[in-house]
Amino acid sequence: MISYVIINQSEVSSLDFDTVLNTNSDLLRYSLDGSQAIVKYEGTQPFELSGKTEYTEESIKDVVSGPEWYDLDAVI
Repeated sequence: MISYVIINQSEVSSLDFDTVLNTNSDLLRYSLDGSQAIVKYEGTQPFELSGKTEYTEESIKDVVSGPEWYDLDAVI
C-alpha cells in the first residue's frame, strides 16, 4: 500500500530518496508557499519519516485540494 506524509521544506535535504517512491526533491509536491512537501512511500514508514502523520491516497487528495496546496484562482 502506498502512503503519504507531509514534511517541512527544511527536511527535504535530509530525506533518503532510496527509501521513498519520489526519486528526487524536484518530484515532490510542494505547498503553494513552498514550506511543506508531500512524500510517498510503500510499505513500512521510513525511519526519517517516523512520527509523521500517514495519509492514504484518498486523504491526501483532500489535503491537496485545500487552500495551502491548490490555488483555485490560478485555474480559472
